Amino acid sequence: MTFLFLTKSGRVALRRLAAGAWLLGATGAWAQQPAAAPARPAASAPAAPRAAAASGVAARTPAAARAPSTPWPTKTVRIIVGFPGGSTPDVAARILADGLAKSLGQPVVVENRPGASGNIAADLVAKATDDHTIGLVINGNLSSAKLLNPKLPFDPARDFALLSLVANAPLVLVTQPDKPGGSDFFLAARNAGDKWNYGSVGIGSAGHLGLELLKSRAGNFTATHVPYPGNPQVITALLAGDVQMALIPPGLALPQVRAGKLRAIGLTTGRSALAPDVPPLADAGVRGFEMDVFVALVGPARLSATAQTRLADEASAIARSPETRQRFFNAGWSPLGASPEALRSRVRNETNLLGGIIMIRGIKAE
Repeated sequence: MTFLFLTKSGRVALRRLAAGAWLLGATGAWAQQPAAAPARPAASAPAAPRAAAASGVAARTPAAARAPSTPWPTKTVRIIVGFPGGSTPDVAARILADGLAKSLGQPVVVENRPGASGNIAADLVAKATDDHTIGLVINGNLSSAKLLNPKLPFDPARDFALLSLVANAPLVLVTQPDKPGGSDFFLAARNAGDKWNYGSVGIGSAGHLGLELLKSRAGNFTATHVPYPGNPQVITALLAGDVQMALIPPGLALPQVRAGKLRAIGLTTGRSALAPDVPPLADAGVRGFEMDVFVALVGPARLSATAQTRLADEASAIARSPETRQRFFNAGWSPLGASPEALRSRVRNETNLLGGIIMIRGIKAE
């Protein structure tokens, strides 16, 4: 994927160049046997191989037909997560690990390596060589991380085997109860100028980039970004009035909304069963804006083909099982279990979307 950035009259434009798809294949050649002496009738070759040779189609040898595929897994599988225990990505990883342990017939453990918005863990996965280490990552690790920090020690486009788009969720735009709702909220935000702030869990996070994108799609209001260590601290800042808005997951937003402590302005997606009483931001007049957060299963690019196929198939089946679907839903996720191809398309689209706002706003990782 290639980006072209042009500067003219103080504006920056992003042009997307089409990314080609890769096709990986293997070819084999069969050598023709030398002509043999006339055989006795009792030792004549079977009819099927003779017909295959005559038609130019290679027949599989009995030895190749009997060759067993390499078994996988042969030991404990490790899922590395870049966020602390109890976080929403961690909970999703543990739900997936339970299902994988049953279907793979080997222990599956979750290892938390928090830090750098999940990039520390992502780097460990990218560099793993044991064929039994995979990771559960979030949007930014695959889409915006390299754009925010060109010196990132891994390349998301090159260093990962994409296995499954496991689950996604919308974000909820929330504010204080004394602020207006609907389209009047964005009018108030524009009128406030730089007196209003918004919170997020850090530079380059979905809450940060999402609100910068929202600012450009909702009248170019100028609220100032204030980063916090985590969403609990963002909510505390909202309740104290230190920030006037934030994009946070439904599981954290709705208890505060139902208690009357926060007001929900809208969802960053269409209607969602995760927040059935919250309208989409489109109902407040915001056009051309939609984003979500997702968790994806990835492995190092060198992960064996057998492991990649097995994990993609199992993750899909697990995410679609009724029992597991309910567990994901209770944890604030909509289970998907989408294919590697669907994940690849999703990453490509989000990279294009967020790449533009990163360049226009001049956002860089600290």
